[in-house]
Amino acid sequence: MSLYARLEHAIRGRLSKWLFRMNGAESGEVFLHQRRVFIVPTHPGLLFCLMLIAMFLGSVNYNLSLGFAFTFLIAGCALIDMHLTFRNLAHLHLKAGRAAPVFAGEEAQFELHLINRRKHDRYAIWLDFVHDDRPELAQPVDVSANATSTVLLSTAAIHRGWLPAPRVRLQTRFPLGLLRAWSYWQPDAKALVYPRPEDDAPPLPFAGVELDDGQGQAGNDDFAGIRGYQAGDSLKRLAWRHIARVDVEAGGTLVTKHFEGGAATEIMIDINALPRGMDAELKLSRMTRWVMEAEARGLAYAFQLGHVSLPAAHGPAHRDACLRALALHGLPS
Repeated sequence: MSLYARLEHAIRGRLSKWLFRMNGAESGEVFLHQRRVFIVPTHPGLLFCLMLIAMFLGSVNYNLSLGFAFTFLIAGCALIDMHLTFRNLAHLHLKAGRAAPVFAGEEAQFELHLINRRKHDRYAIWLDFVHDDRPELAQPVDVSANATSTVLLSTAAIHRGWLPAPRVRLQTRFPLGLLRAWSYWQPDAKALVYPRPEDDAPPLPFAGVELDDGQGQAGNDDFAGIRGYQAGDSLKRLAWRHIARVDVEAGGTLVTKHFEGGAATEIMIDINALPRGMDAELKLSRMTRWVMEAEARGLAYAFQLGHVSLPAAHGPAHRDACLRALALHGLPS
């Protein structure tokens, strides 16, 4: 970057911070006072101004009393429109909501609350993230008098870790579209981004630990009956005699033999067990895939990643703890 470009970028940054009050994330409830709301004419508004000037000059040249009256009438309508456009956005209260965790490559959604403590309704307020130039991502919202409205804004989650909410732009052209009022807001919100699960991950790593409760992969000692086929069941355990009596193509389901007791295997998801030359991010992606697969199959799994060591378990709390450790591994706290 050239010296001129760096100087221009620095000047724009300082000017934006002073003019638009961009001083980092704003925690708690934010109030849009009058100095935070800006208003300028739109393209139709500029054409409207040119039309007013032309009508005024024509009335002066031809001394048209009716022309003066009509010019001042529609100029008064424009002034009322300016007041209503500014009032539609000013004195609004803003508050950030929750943001659900997502995987890298997905869209993170931030929940934003607009609180109207005035006695008039507010219409057609558009919200979007400043860095997104795609107009289809802007969300319109109406806020009734003494009420709260909620809107969800999405942004791409590219990298794992904490994703801060981008700067929000609020704008409105209500009621006539001749002027545009806008303001900026930096919500104090962030979404947790998990590593992207590996697409073609190898099978789950079974540690070969003997368990007495028969949990995990089924043992081989006592035949306990048959059950529906589950992804990952060995083909050797399929109940072929029972399957032979069922027409699978006609809608019958596969069944597998179920055993109780004996040795059961525990899944151990350990980063140290992965190849040393493997890319660090790929290791995290593979472990993420294994965590999701073990949860989907209802299997208990132990987890080891750096200083995080979790005993074998399964369920939403265990899954979230593992995924959180994967998302924040090696990142500054």
